[in-house]
Formats: sequence, C-alpha cells, structure tokens
Amino acid sequence: QVVLVESGGGLAQPGGSLRLSCAASGFTFNTWAMSWARQAPGKGLEWVAGIYSDGSGTFYEDSVKDRFTISRDNAKNTLYLQMNSLKPEDTAVYYCNARHSVYEYWGQGTQVTVSS
Repeated sequence: QVVLVESGGGLAQPGGSLRLSCAASGFTFNTWAMSWARQAPGKGLEWVAGIYSDGSGTFYEDSVKDRFTISRDNAKNTLYLQMNSLKPEDTAVYYCNARHSVYEYWGQGTQVTVSS
C-alpha cells in the first residue's frame, strides 16, 4: 500500500521560511520521480517542483525558482521542499506526488499560510 504523508506546514510571515517533508512508504522510493504541487483557495492544482528518482535533476515553476528547493533522501524515503522568502501568494495546500510510468500517487496535503 502506497502512503505519502506530508508534514511541516503552518503559518509563516512574509519573507519567512518553512520546510515541508513527505514520508513515503509502500513502494521503491528511489525509483520514482517525486514532485510537489499546491492548490490555493479557489484555484486549481499547480505544479511547483520536481526531482528525478536519483536526485540528479530538479525543476521548478517560475514563480518559486530561486526561493524553493526540492530535495530527497532516498535512504530515508523522504522528500523535502525548503521554502524561503515566502509570499502571501504561496498560501495553499501543498501535496506530495510520486510518479513512475503510468502510476501516480498523492499525499493528503499540508496547509501553508503566509500572512502577517
């Protein structure tokens, strides 16, 4: 059974930082590409960042480039998203995604709120 559990969300001030984690189980983590997506209130799902299965390549949506860093620890079966210089428009539910071939799984999400 594939399980993805996000954590680390919460309230941050503009300009602040948060680090999200996604603990994975039930599949061979180091063979799956991983990504983060988010959904702001009243908006659709937006892809944020992705990383290859071995961590050799990372990709970012333009609005988070140079502020967010995606990483993974394959020994711990965990995906991370370091978010710096947070802005109110980063407020959203953040979801962890695992993808391999035609298979795809999602976590339950963690809320990030950026407000003063």
